[in-house]
Amino acid sequence: MGLSIEEKKAAVTEVGVHVAQAQAIVLAEYRGLTVKEMTDLRAKARKSGVYLRVLKNTIGRRAVSDTPFSGLADHMVGALAYGMSDDPVAVAKVLAEFAKGNDKLVLKAGAMANQVLSSQEVKKLASMPSRDELIAMLMRTMQAPVTKFVQTLNEVPSKFVRALAAVRDQKAAQEKAAA
Repeated sequence: MGLSIEEKKAAVTEVGVHVAQAQAIVLAEYRGLTVKEMTDLRAKARKSGVYLRVLKNTIGRRAVSDTPFSGLADHMVGALAYGMSDDPVAVAKVLAEFAKGNDKLVLKAGAMANQVLSSQEVKKLASMPSRDELIAMLMRTMQAPVTKFVQTLNEVPSKFVRALAAVRDQKAAQEKAAA
């Protein structure tokens, strides 16, 4: 039994909210996946902050119309799962990694603002570090000079103290030798 017009409008509105917040959308054909496999995929998506939904393609087309993702409408054919996220790498990574382990999930296309991506480009996007990993790399890079500077500043008094200790030990050895 099909959806009523009110249910369709509600679905378009709900998906439209996620499309408005998304930095990337990835389409994957899920034909042949079992319920358990689809549940696993949904759990992985949820854990990564990815909104994953199976939609009728007409609802998907209406949700992306008049958005930067409208070019994706041409690829909305067949049984598709729609993945959306505010982290473009996260959505690509979740679906691409699941597709590696399950040949029944096939990446079809993706989109970032005003740019449609092929399945190969989605896989390349998935191989990039995530937003959190990039922030961690940036923080390490920014922290390294400060750490080195502190170590250098700490080394000057340490060398001075070691030199004083050496002079003290040398004088003590001379006093022992003289006595």
